[in-house]
Amino acid sequence: MSLFDVTLFATAFATLTVIMDPIGTVPVFLGLTARYSQPKQRHAAIQATSVSFGVILTFAILGGQILRLLHISMEALQLSGGVLLFLVAMELLMGTDSSSPDTGDEGVNVALVPLGTPLLAGPGSIVAVMVSVGQAGTNVGSWIAVIVAVVLAHLVMWLTMRFSLMLSRLLGPGGIMLLTKISGLLLAAIATQLIMEGIFQFIATAKLS
Repeated sequence: MSLFDVTLFATAFATLTVIMDPIGTVPVFLGLTARYSQPKQRHAAIQATSVSFGVILTFAILGGQILRLLHISMEALQLSGGVLLFLVAMELLMGTDSSSPDTGDEGVNVALVPLGTPLLAGPGSIVAVMVSVGQAGTNVGSWIAVIVAVVLAHLVMWLTMRFSLMLSRLLGPGGIMLLTKISGLLLAAIATQLIMEGIFQFIATAKLS
């Protein structure tokens, strides 16, 4: 039994990072925290990633129990998750600005809502982690790989928000848009793979039954 599933780690990390869209989050983060001082912006980055990590980790641990309670198969989650991720990819590719939420209430801590959730810990990232956990099964090495992927993805998000002003000046609007499109293309490929695997699993299960 492998102590660390490198393939699952790479897939989970790439999927989570692309969904969370660190570069695309830069202008959103700067817009939502425009009135904050630099120390408060840094604190907001820590809060947002902490909230997101807590939400995603909760679904990673309890997601399987939720599926069993609702009688949802892993194949169904994988197929629906692939469709959902594909829609997210289309938003990135087509430029739909769904990642610029309206806070509504200026008294709300934007680091918690909407940055922590649903911007970082949204439906796409939650489903992606639950799919990865389902693929891990009971293999300890695979579980470690998924957890490390979640931690590193959030570390990337924190670093991006921490140095968001610098990145915004360095890349400019054109650079941010280009990287967002590339992220969307990669996510579309990952989503297609999930959909195909889900269909193949359905066919294999049907043949066995």
